[in-house]
Amino acid sequence: MLPKADLLKGVEHRDELTRILDQAEQAIRTWEVVVTDFWSPPVLIEAQTKLAPLNDIQVVAWGGYPQAERQRLALARTELPLETEQVELAALDVAGNFLFDAANHRDFLGAILNTGVVRDKVGDILVLGDRGAQILVVPELVEFFQQSLLQVRSVPVKVQPIELSELKIRPPKRKEITTVEASLRLDAIASAGFGMSRSKMVAAIQTGDVRVNWQPVKQPSQAIAAGDLIAMRGKGRVEVGDIMITKKERYRVNLTRLL
Repeated sequence: MLPKADLLKGVEHRDELTRILDQAEQAIRTWEVVVTDFWSPPVLIEAQTKLAPLNDIQVVAWGGYPQAERQRLALARTELPLETEQVELAALDVAGNFLFDAANHRDFLGAILNTGVVRDKVGDILVLGDRGAQILVVPELVEFFQQSLLQVRSVPVKVQPIELSELKIRPPKRKEITTVEASLRLDAIASAGFGMSRSKMVAAIQTGDVRVNWQPVKQPSQAIAAGDLIAMRGKGRVEVGDIMITKKERYRVNLTRLL
């Protein structure tokens, strides 16, 4: 079976990776496609990185639409066909009149968790303003949510299943930024991308609020390269674009902030 002890050495999300590796072994043993719960990007990246070199197992991720953050993994032996269509998902429309009591992502998530469902069973939540929201869930909980998710904030809601094609995907707002820096240090690039002071960015990095390519970083001096993705808790993401050297030997960096 899988060398789990070696695969778990030095991982950040040990409990989650243990569950995923157990399911990978199940897929190898049973010759069936096994689908995990929903996972956040840091867990997904770590799992895919660990599983990619293995000869016996293959993995695909899908969250219902191309830009989905939270996704499920489908695991299967390499001899079997495996497509994103085999990652079972359900979409729900949570309809209510939120015109006079607006609800945000946290409100919908709180209402979902108050039903007793754990976060791993729920994918992305797409908030639709005063009309409610759409949520991605594991298919086996559709009926439960129809019966149990009855209110968000003070607003009564009605939950109905919908097709994935009916999801109202709103592309993130993008803000293009160009900065000129003396170095490619993380604290310098991230402070320009998120519009924060250098000292506040250093503190955020040291407290673990900043990730690069979904990997944890603690060193403000870490070098950034073109193509990197910088994520900051509560602030969104910054994509690092082209990097050029000016005549004064400084770095002109093109950034895209995703809001």
